Amino acid sequence: MSKMDWLLDKYGESHQNATNKMIHWICVPAIVFSLFGMIYCIPFFTEKTLFMNWAAVLYLGALLYYLSLSRAMFFGFIVVGGLILWGNHTLALLVGSTQSMVIASIAIFVVAWIGQFIGHKIEGKKPSFLEDLQFLMIGPAWLLHFIYKKLGINY
Repeated sequence: MSKMDWLLDKYGESHQNATNKMIHWICVPAIVFSLFGMIYCIPFFTEKTLFMNWAAVLYLGALLYYLSLSRAMFFGFIVVGGLILWGNHTLALLVGSTQSMVIASIAIFVVAWIGQFIGHKIEGKKPSFLEDLQFLMIGPAWLLHFIYKKLGINY
């Protein structure tokens, strides 16, 4: 069994309840989007562009992590993370105010985490990341693996 399979199986142990799974489909992407949004707002060395900002640096680190686990996850997160990065960059251009973007990102982040904890209360099991912080990175991959399974893509 690959490390990716083991991590997805382990993560899945505390995500069996249908309501908790549904909450994760909403809250995990919201958390990732809002985290990228908060980090995007940190002042950068140059004028911010789509790939010249701290969220892009975080994205690169995440891609390297996924590449160490699975090429298929790496390629999937090129798309997923790229869309999240593009969404935040576009939002920043539309909002025009770093302060407004930070406030919105923090609000989404807090509400999404509350949702996650409600889901785990319903599940009756603690979130996986309380056991190992690595599972904070596995949540998005766990969702992507369901899409891969439907499409018949090995991960």
